[in-house]
Amino acid sequence: MALKYFVLIIAILAVVTSISRAFDPSPLQDFCVAVNDSMTTVFVNGKVCKDPKIVTADDFFKSGLNVPGNTSNQLGSVVSAVNVNNLAGLNTLGISLARIDFAPYGLNPPHTHPRGTEVLTVLEGTLYVGFVLSNPGPNMKNKLFTKILHPGDVFVFPIGLIHFQFNVGKTKAVAFAGLSSQNPGVITIANAVFGSDPPINDDVLAKAFQVDKKVVDYLQSQFWWDNN
Repeated sequence: MALKYFVLIIAILAVVTSISRAFDPSPLQDFCVAVNDSMTTVFVNGKVCKDPKIVTADDFFKSGLNVPGNTSNQLGSVVSAVNVNNLAGLNTLGISLARIDFAPYGLNPPHTHPRGTEVLTVLEGTLYVGFVLSNPGPNMKNKLFTKILHPGDVFVFPIGLIHFQFNVGKTKAVAFAGLSSQNPGVITIANAVFGSDPPINDDVLAKAFQVDKKVVDYLQSQFWWDNN
């Protein structure tokens, strides 16, 4: 009798455990619209897998991160990303990497990664970094966490939160970042808000930012640099 109860308990635990672990897969692109016609499908949630019989070591290899990126732009920074789009072997592994080069006083502007947490380490130079929490309760401000990083220091930016890195030194800086997605995505806040195509209605932005529409029109007329 005791054995029957023991088997029953094991069976129940197995069912409960399987239910508790069931979930939809995390999205690996901005959207994936469902279609019924297989002839019109383009994307899947990730990449279609290569036949294992023809996979080679080169599918898991990429060189070039030892080469500094060109920081001669209005931001003074450039991101050299290694993700599933340029290293096929990362598909389904849930990780990616980026090298970030900074000119003196260069900025990696406020941005988010909608699909990945970022852990950053400084190899050279001095960076002022930070992230802002999501909206708090009424009459409260979004809390900012910042830190000055030196070579060997590590800082984590939680998934989806707005963050930035700024070179506060008079010399170049280099950092490497690991991300918890094969395709974490990036939304540069200023570019997305003021450089969208077509532009967001200036009435919307004027009210959102509490500024005159002329200010919004000016910002929308600027060239918004993409350092990724």
